Amino acid sequence: MPVTRLPGVGPAQAAMLARLGLDTVRDLWFHLPLRYEDRTRLTPIADLVPGARAQVVGEVAHVEHMTRGRSQLKVWLADAAGQGLGLRFFHFHRSQAGRLAPGTRLLCYGEVRQGGLGLEMVHPEYRVLEPGAVPTMEAQLSPVYPTTEGLGQKRLAGTIAKALTLLPAESALELIPPSWLPEEAGMSLRAALLYVHRPPPEADLAELAAGRHPAQRRLAFEELLAQHVSLKRLRALIQHQRAPLLAGDGALRARLLEALPFVPTAAQRRVAAEVAADLASARPMLRLVQGDVGSGKTLVAALAALAAVEAGYQVALTAPTELLAEQHLATFKRWLEPLGVPVEWLAGKLQGRARRQALERVAAGAPVVIGTHALMQEGVTFARLGLVIVDEQHRFGVQQRLALRDKGASGTLMPHQLVLTATPIPRTLAMAAYADLDVSVIDELPPGRTPVRTVAVAQDRRAEVIERLRAACAQGRQAYWVCTLIETSEQLRAQAAEAVHAELAAALPGLRVGLLHGRMKPAQKQAVMAAFQAGELSVLVATTVIEVGVDVPRASVMVIENSERLGLAQLHQLRGRVGRGADESSCVLLYQPPLGELARSRLNTLRQTCDGFRIAEKDLELRGPGEVLGTRQTGELCLRIADLSRDAALLPAVQRLGERLLAEAPARVEALIARWIGAAARYARA
Repeated sequence: MPVTRLPGVGPAQAAMLARLGLDTVRDLWFHLPLRYEDRTRLTPIADLVPGARAQVVGEVAHVEHMTRGRSQLKVWLADAAGQGLGLRFFHFHRSQAGRLAPGTRLLCYGEVRQGGLGLEMVHPEYRVLEPGAVPTMEAQLSPVYPTTEGLGQKRLAGTIAKALTLLPAESALELIPPSWLPEEAGMSLRAALLYVHRPPPEADLAELAAGRHPAQRRLAFEELLAQHVSLKRLRALIQHQRAPLLAGDGALRARLLEALPFVPTAAQRRVAAEVAADLASARPMLRLVQGDVGSGKTLVAALAALAAVEAGYQVALTAPTELLAEQHLATFKRWLEPLGVPVEWLAGKLQGRARRQALERVAAGAPVVIGTHALMQEGVTFARLGLVIVDEQHRFGVQQRLALRDKGASGTLMPHQLVLTATPIPRTLAMAAYADLDVSVIDELPPGRTPVRTVAVAQDRRAEVIERLRAACAQGRQAYWVCTLIETSEQLRAQAAEAVHAELAAALPGLRVGLLHGRMKPAQKQAVMAAFQAGELSVLVATTVIEVGVDVPRASVMVIENSERLGLAQLHQLRGRVGRGADESSCVLLYQPPLGELARSRLNTLRQTCDGFRIAEKDLELRGPGEVLGTRQTGELCLRIADLSRDAALLPAVQRLGERLLAEAPARVEALIARWIGAAARYARA
């Protein structure tokens, strides 16, 4: 039933709901609150606590319109006990100030903060009360929903309330036979939905905020079940397809291994053997190779590519940025071209005649093609694409990956897919998010790698950091200084890369300081990076464009500006740019105090460990799966209520029930996927 069938929902509101993915009445049932507000009771001003949200009633005692600095309206409120609370408004009309005259009674709701003259609320919601009127309280806790521009909370909540009146009976709503439901699932789905949308006044707000109420666990269980069976069904679909047999004679791979200036680790050899076994099968490989920064995933990819070439097929390797794609190009050329295997380059910056010629060579059967998303564009055709290698897959949209894989579809044959990631994925996340992939882990770093010493330093010690940088460069070392913005911004306190480049160039006379950011032309970026790799630059000031793929063994110092603004995985990736040579390496996390609790936790984790898997587990705990995988906008793993860190204990029961549903009730599987994943299911083939 479309949302327009609900009373009062016209085309304009339907369009706003559609932006949230809410097209049907069923979608509204499963549009779950982000949090709750308690408007069921009044809190005496004396009992208010900073950081809490509360509802108070009081009388305006004094009003002041302050014009010095930023214009603001300050209102002092007093309750019946004579306790005072400040209200502060930065955006207000003159008429609003008139309505808040002394003696006016107000019902206010907002977050309590510690102000300069005591407790205050900034921009609280408020309602003017008639003299002597008793304020009415809400009957249930008030849900706060994810919404969109133009659609206020009150209107959205009212629309969801109308949808809930159409919630069917328990027997019609349940898709899982009640006798099959494990103990972990708890209550019925209907009871769970009504509870999360309308919690009673006595509900435990802390338990709801933590997502640990039995009603939330019931919904999380079913959502994880839908995710799991959709991926298992996808895997079964892929297993029924056919792929080319990429089992060559091994001659090229043997020659590459002989020519390497290092001995592959045992972990590299094990994972390369797993990949080779997949390629020699007629079923399409779909394997994720994860390994920490610097663990040697590129060699595994090169050996897989040579297996395809030995069998007479083409290989396409794509990376999310030109910088990373160029690193792969340089490495593959160095390794493969001496073996007589040409490597083709195809990126957005390749234009005109050079592009036409490259496209012709790819269409004629160029054995190895490396590039960015340009490989996925129309006009790029392959003669016999047998293997697709995707680096840092979560940085690509699902449709982009589909487009590249489909270029290799030939009759009934589909190309094998190898996915690489330097973002270690916790086991709980891999179980749920990658049920359709085989997972290999390179869990060993090459010998000679030194742990990176990591320290967190406040911005007021900046001069000290610059002096240490001068001393390190005087010993012949090289350093990165990473900034989070390219240009200065009034809204953010982050230092801009261009300003820092000028600052360091002035503070470090006699040292060459380079600048690298994403808005530079490709040729400029390449020239700067080449100069740094050749040792011609002592310091490279860069944005996070250097996060992945850059390999300069002599670089042993990493300074990360405004580190409190970056996620754990990104900080770990950046730190992985140093510690690649024999020199002792260090990473300085510059931060702007005061630190929030989340930022403090991230920086402490980085200081305590270099273990990518421990960092990934913490990252999952702090940020949630959608952000860890980079899939918030891709139609993958956009979980509404489940949390893979919090709900990991549900996964074994989810897997057992999933197997039973797939075997005994396939029609219920379809309905579950439609309910929880909906339109996103069409992306699942990626």
